[in-house]
Amino acid sequence: LHRVDRRQRQMCIRDSSLGGAGRFGAGDVQWMTAGKGIQHSEMFPMVHEDKDNTLEIFQVWLNLPKSDKFVDPHFKMLWNDMIPEVEFKDDKGLSTLVNVIAGGLNEIKAPKPTPNSWASDPNNGVSVLTIKLEANATWKLPKTAVKEVNRTLYFYSGETMNVAGEEITEYHLVQLNPEEDIVLENGKKEGCLLLLQGKPIKEPVAQYGPFVMNTDAEIQEAFSEYRKTQFGGWPWPNQEQVHDRDKGRFALHADGSEEIK
Repeated sequence: LHRVDRRQRQMCIRDSSLGGAGRFGAGDVQWMTAGKGIQHSEMFPMVHEDKDNTLEIFQVWLNLPKSDKFVDPHFKMLWNDMIPEVEFKDDKGLSTLVNVIAGGLNEIKAPKPTPNSWASDPNNGVSVLTIKLEANATWKLPKTAVKEVNRTLYFYSGETMNVAGEEITEYHLVQLNPEEDIVLENGKKEGCLLLLQGKPIKEPVAQYGPFVMNTDAEIQEAFSEYRKTQFGGWPWPNQEQVHDRDKGRFALHADGSEEIK
């Protein structure tokens, strides 16, 4: 699950062994479920020749339970105009903007994730939000409707942020009590946060390189399968495949359909 921040205009390219490809940026999200295996290459092209090619991106990994480890790979685009953005005003008239990427906020629902994702079942309480507060703004993050979730807030841009009475500085992460409303009081600079939430799968995790399974034996099986099949091979002429700088944002799917933004 990739989120490219709205504040930048650099773009990320992703090509896959299934023949899918895409270029996205400016607040877009690409959601991919690797399932039984897929090769993919991520490139960060120099789109602009006359100015800096800045980039700010989150790559969030959601594990799959054992029952879904071998589902078919799938990817979809959540373009920035598909992602709900909600504005809240505090008592001083200062704004907080919340983008609802997964899950929901009050009555606002995010676009559907890929099939078989842990996030596709609302009972798992998965939520991904980006939160942007004006300087000195205050906002109350409501408690969760789904219990027994882990809830984490990452303060990635700003100066200071008071979270439920405790002041933190930029690049700090806070574990929240999901059953309490959390008051956020921003400092003297615009503040940006990422909220990640979901029920734990409660299964063993074995990880090596890009592979995530339940046991070490399954990791070895994944390596063996990759050596035999390369997860479909690589259909592109270059390992570090890029596309014309003027192509813009697009998504080419494995069935041959294409979205152009």
